[in-house]
Formats: sequence, structure tokens, C-alpha cells
Amino acid sequence: MIDFNNYQALTFDCYGTLIDWESGILGALKPILSAHDVKVNDREIINYYAEVEPGIQQEDYIKYREVLQKGVQKFGDRFGFTPTATQIESLPESLQNWQPFPDTVEALQWLKQKYKLVIISNIDDDLFAATAKHLKVEFDEIITAEQAKSYKPSLNNFKLAFSRIGIPQEQILHVAASLYHDIVPARSLGLTTVWVNRNAQDSTHLPKSSQPNLEVPDLQSLVSLMNS
Repeated sequence: MIDFNNYQALTFDCYGTLIDWESGILGALKPILSAHDVKVNDREIINYYAEVEPGIQQEDYIKYREVLQKGVQKFGDRFGFTPTATQIESLPESLQNWQPFPDTVEALQWLKQKYKLVIISNIDDDLFAATAKHLKVEFDEIITAEQAKSYKPSLNNFKLAFSRIGIPQEQILHVAASLYHDIVPARSLGLTTVWVNRNAQDSTHLPKSSQPNLEVPDLQSLVSLMNS
């Protein structure tokens, strides 16, 4: 069990951990697919987007707005249609309206009383600024992909965070929903990690060295553990 008294700062992924990323993606992409008579279920949409986005991010760095635009175009390639300019822009434009999970804001406000809170997110500065209004807490540091000029799971993003936080790594606890983008690279750097497993996924395929130190189903459960 983690001794939470050993930590001064909590670093968070944002989209998928604090913000309901899947609902945001679906809300933007389903009208586009429907307009082109593409019939796929929600899980297929999420799975395909989650498959193509890392490939885009592994190419030469581009802003996340452009990653989202390319994501829409990839759906056109996959399902045989040409999205309009408005449709291509609709995904990044929708991001400002993506909402936190029901437990997010209350949990962050409680955690803020005890820890420094830091964002490490694959996002642009302006896009996160729109999201921050929904989170209702002031973060001590915000590290974006735009600042790092790279996307997680690159270790560069974490190292930039370390330099900005100014706290020894052993006093930083990383909290995230993505094994691929967050837990595995954070563990490779020796960080203690909390996996927010909102979708009841399986991590047993990972080697022991990459396993999260703690698994919780949501942030409220993490707060409850800290209170116990």
C-alpha cells in the first residue's frame, strides 16, 4: 500500500483521467459519421480513434489541434468518405465543451488542500485553458505537449515536468488512466503511479516493472483511500 504522506505533488493526466475523453470523442465524431451514412458502434469509434492517434503523434511534432484534425481525416480514409473542412475542425472545436467525470472536481478540490497539483497532458496550451475552466481548481504547474514539443509516452514530457515542479521524484505521485501514455513511461522513470481504471481494463499483460503501484476505479476511491 502507498504511504500518501510521502508525497508532496500529484501529477495528473487530463483527458480520460479528469475529463470524459470518450464522451467528447463520440459527441464530435458520431454526427460526422452519421452524415456520411457510416454505421459503427461507440466502442468501434473509440477503439479506432485510440488506434490511429498514437501513430499521428509519433510523427514529427504537430499541435494537438492538428492531431485531432488528422484523426477525423483518418476516419474518412477508413470508412470511405471525405470530411468537409467544417467537419475536420469540429473535433478540436468540441474539446472546449468536454466535461469532467462526476467525481473529478470534488476530488481535485480535496486533493488541492494537501498536495501540489500538476497537469501533464498531450494537449495544446489554448485547448487546455478552455478545459481548465471546467476543473475549478488552480494547478501549480501545467505541462502540455505544446511546451514539450512531444507527446506521451515520450519521457521528455515527464522530465520537463520534473524540472518545473522542483520536487524530488520520490515525492511525486503520478495519477492517470492510460497504461500506454502514462503508467508505463512513469514507472520506467521510477515514479510511483496510481492507475485510474475507469473502464475495468486488464493490466496483467504488463511486466511487473511496468505495473501500477495502485489501481482505483475513480478519483473518489483514491480520496477515500487517502482518508482511511
